[in-house]
Amino acid sequence: MIVESSPIADPMEEFELEPLLETQTALWAVVFAGGIGTRFWPLSTPKRPKQLLALVNERPLIVDTIERLSPLVPAERVLVVTSADIADALHEAIPEVPRANMLIEPRPLGTAAALAWGAHEVAKRAGPDTVFCALHADLSVGFPGVFRDALRRAATIASSEPVLVALGATPTRCETGFGYLQPGAPFDPFISRAEGGACRVEHFVEKPTAVLADTLIDKGALWNSGIFVWRARVVLDELEANTGELQHGLPKLAAGDMSSFAELVTSVSIDRGLLERSRNLVVLPTECAWDDVGTWASLRRVRDLDDTGNGVMGHVHCVDASGNVIHADGCCVVAYGISGLLVVSLDGLTFVTTLERATELGPLLNSLPGSLRYNPGRNHTS
Repeated sequence: MIVESSPIADPMEEFELEPLLETQTALWAVVFAGGIGTRFWPLSTPKRPKQLLALVNERPLIVDTIERLSPLVPAERVLVVTSADIADALHEAIPEVPRANMLIEPRPLGTAAALAWGAHEVAKRAGPDTVFCALHADLSVGFPGVFRDALRRAATIASSEPVLVALGATPTRCETGFGYLQPGAPFDPFISRAEGGACRVEHFVEKPTAVLADTLIDKGALWNSGIFVWRARVVLDELEANTGELQHGLPKLAAGDMSSFAELVTSVSIDRGLLERSRNLVVLPTECAWDDVGTWASLRRVRDLDDTGNGVMGHVHCVDASGNVIHADGCCVVAYGISGLLVVSLDGLTFVTTLERATELGPLLNSLPGSLRYNPGRNHTS
């Protein structure tokens, strides 16, 4: 029988009633919530996208994201950038976010273009000097109070200087799928990095090799959490100056012509299109226990584990089993004498692989018939 470990208390929880830092303008948020998340097949499908899955705890990822921002950023100041095929389902999960705040892309634009649209909307609705945070819906934060305090501190920096502030997490392993921020000189000469102060970024490296990642970690680099804070005007100016993939479309966006904007931009990520090119990047360290919910294997890091290191969800019994990720959706799974495996079971289909192979499911999905790949479950047997 599974015995869940007690969650570690958030060190900022007791201080949540009194904001630690205030900013001159109300903080807004832009949440990126597009795509279905094929790396979480068979649970994630076009009808049930990743953002609606309860992968870390019993709440869908998108619900966790909105709740994590509150009360610092109330739902009426949250914009969600998503696609037409999942917008209705997302809004049903987060009805507190006004329907007008659901920004529905005419096609997948890439996160840099999604950021430009979000920044434009914030500027239009609240003013060009409004500070907002930008983040993805598929991340895990162990200490929400620490996370909100980091947003407050980042907002104070962004409201006073024309810089792009990225929250940086301390690496816990060599990870080639993340971006790395190399801190340089302290942003405030009176607050050192050792004291939790922000630093200018010397350089940003996206998805380095393992050898380079180890070198960056040895030099004190921080993981890019994908959580940013900046003024709407500042980030739009930086995108115009650095992100050539958007430059032809930005005037159309400024004129409110979204369809022309979508036709003229080329898809590029925030990391490649902005962070690698900007010279106005600042990193603020945070110890909010951040991690990316990117693959099934990542769930062993973000879920509460039992005494033998199994991260389970649903009706699961483990006997002489260790180090597994097991997800039972509407059924019961009994694991006996196994280790290092992923087991996903839903009505009509059971998927089993090693956690190592679970990090990249592309070859598997490409080999499956479309009926099984996109509609797993009730019409199939395991």
